[in-house]
Amino acid sequence: MNLDPERVTVLTGPTAGGKSALALKLAARACGDVGGVIINADASQMYRDLAIVSARPTAAEEAAAAHRLYGVLAGDDVCTAARWAELAKAEIAAARAAGLQPIVVGGTGMYLSALVHGWAPVPAIPHDVRADVRALGAPAARTALEREDPAAAARLMPADRQRTMRALEVVRATGRTLASWQQHREGGVGPAAVQGFIVDRPRDELNARAGLRLQAMLAAGALNEVAALAALGLPADVPVMKALAVPQLAAHLAGAISLDAAMAAALIATRQYQKRQQTWARNQFGDWARTAPD
Repeated sequence: MNLDPERVTVLTGPTAGGKSALALKLAARACGDVGGVIINADASQMYRDLAIVSARPTAAEEAAAAHRLYGVLAGDDVCTAARWAELAKAEIAAARAAGLQPIVVGGTGMYLSALVHGWAPVPAIPHDVRADVRALGAPAARTALEREDPAAAARLMPADRQRTMRALEVVRATGRTLASWQQHREGGVGPAAVQGFIVDRPRDELNARAGLRLQAMLAAGALNEVAALAALGLPADVPVMKALAVPQLAAHLAGAISLDAAMAAALIATRQYQKRQQTWARNQFGDWARTAPD
């Protein structure tokens, strides 16, 4: 795999597919004698309280190559795609200034779409509007969205509380629907500035690796990490509490299900997420090169 020094390298693909390991190898030999900087594009790995469960790079891996945007958020923080893209662009510029190759790696599709194609310039939502919307229960929010933005309600699944709340607060704060804002994007680096790779494996390999990763997390102390996270008393719908395996392990710690049941449910959720990531990569960046990490 030859990296283009004039473009930003982006590695995406399903979780547990080997993206991070490949990024580390590439960073060590990027563009001949020029090293690389690995820039995180995984939403869960942004949180400092979620090192084990998110499979964040280890201290040894971070020592082997420069890593950016890992563990930089508190648990109650929410990082939008636009905010991440701005942070990533700043790290890309810093890497360029240092004569290093920027290597963006992660499977959060909204982040990468924002980086490449830009994001909707939605104004900041006033605190009172956000608080009023977030105070609504899921049924009330859904009913309000059906009335105030019926197109968004038709597009979103009833169980998608986070996106329902987002669409509702945007239309209430701005008087325009989120879809209308999304018709005009800004800030992206553009497809020509990106050398993209989809890191993938056969489905049976991904399934097996997902199971092995969950077992490794458990052995490394995932239960203690989730217990500490639960002790923060964060709302159940903030992103960090919905990260892969967190809801299931939290349910076990609360005495609702057995550990075996929690692990089985986490494995199902991980495999479903892998499938969604594969579909997204195929639909959004079908022209990117496909590669196996080995």
